[in-house]
Amino acid sequence: MQLKRADVVTGALALLDTDGLDGLTMRKLGARLGVQAGGIYWHFKNKEALLGAMAERIVGEITDTPLAPGPWDAQLAEIAHRARRALLSHRDGARVVAGTYVVEPNTVRGGEQAARILTDAGFPLERAGWVVFSALYYVLGHTIEEQAQRAAGDWEQRGAQLPDTELHRAMDGVIKADPEERFAYGLELFLDGVRLRLAAART
Repeated sequence: MQLKRADVVTGALALLDTDGLDGLTMRKLGARLGVQAGGIYWHFKNKEALLGAMAERIVGEITDTPLAPGPWDAQLAEIAHRARRALLSHRDGARVVAGTYVVEPNTVRGGEQAARILTDAGFPLERAGWVVFSALYYVLGHTIEEQAQRAAGDWEQRGAQLPDTELHRAMDGVIKADPEERFAYGLELFLDGVRLRLAAART
């Protein structure tokens, strides 16, 4: 059976889940797919191009389902939560997406959807893109740390070795908190700032 581009991406994501981003090599992928590495390069000129296609597949999960009608901030929050879930669906998913610059349908559709929500709410077009990118940076940064915490598995043990300071006591609650709750709290802080900017733009 002829190897298709979509098969390569599927195999690469499966290898990512088992070996992580650092273990994802063209040689290993070729062995997994039962082809020489040259067969992969027929579809992707280099590993960077393959990672871009993997990122495009991952973010496709964000816009698969239409958003429910509602206020702009609830819709923007839903997109952010969907993005986090999509990134978490694959080991090192956040690192894969963060390390690429993709201009493909899924990626473009997600960004346009978020920007349209903001402009429809009255946010200036020239700043809507800035808000979207800032939100993306928050989602990526939080999820990269979340996945690193999962991989390390001993953050609490490391934290217990720190001196008993006010900072340690404050961070102890953060480390032990449910990641989804921690994400939602930070997202709400971000949205509070966007609400203030939107209110100022409307006056």
